[in-house]
Amino acid sequence: MALGVLARQAGLSHIDIGLMSLLVFAGSAQFIAVAMLASGSAPLAIIATTFVVNFRHVLMSSALSVHLRGVARSFLVLFAYGVTDESFAVNTVRFKTGGWDRWRALVVHQTANGTWILSSMAGALLGGLIPSGAFGIDFALPAMFIALIVLQIECFLQVIVGLIAACVSVSCYLLMPGDSYALVAAVVAASFGFVLRRSTAKEGGGNP
Repeated sequence: MALGVLARQAGLSHIDIGLMSLLVFAGSAQFIAVAMLASGSAPLAIIATTFVVNFRHVLMSSALSVHLRGVARSFLVLFAYGVTDESFAVNTVRFKTGGWDRWRALVVHQTANGTWILSSMAGALLGGLIPSGAFGIDFALPAMFIALIVLQIECFLQVIVGLIAACVSVSCYLLMPGDSYALVAAVVAASFGFVLRRSTAKEGGGNP
């Protein structure tokens, strides 16, 4: 609902909000786009920024692809449309624990899709009734990501990677223009985690 409330306060119509959630379906990119629209940013700048922010979906899709080998391309198209931070977190944990398949993962995607669209529209309808900044609505997205990270922590290596991502993200935010700091932090932290896991596996004599 937070997106719908903020989008209405930024001047978007109910139809605009519904179409954005249906066609874009990317929470962080939509929040950024709404903020840039409210500040009067140029359309090209909004498109470029959301493209950079959403580039992390390449990393998430690559991680999920190992569970989708041999799947029909038509299924992959529908599956790829529903990849989000939330569905990625849920499906990654479920695939690791076992007893999970691509159809259940697809249900997670589409359930998140439908919920996102409906809640955005509900927020749009209520947007005029809620004052800006009330109830901590502007903190809803960061709070959600914190909860997702905590649920995925299973070992000390993941804690280290998370701390590296946080440090790199804050440093790049202070030193780099634009909103590419999150992508840079994700690539750096993921690369460090991959190298550290391989070196640890080799020292232990196991498979990387």
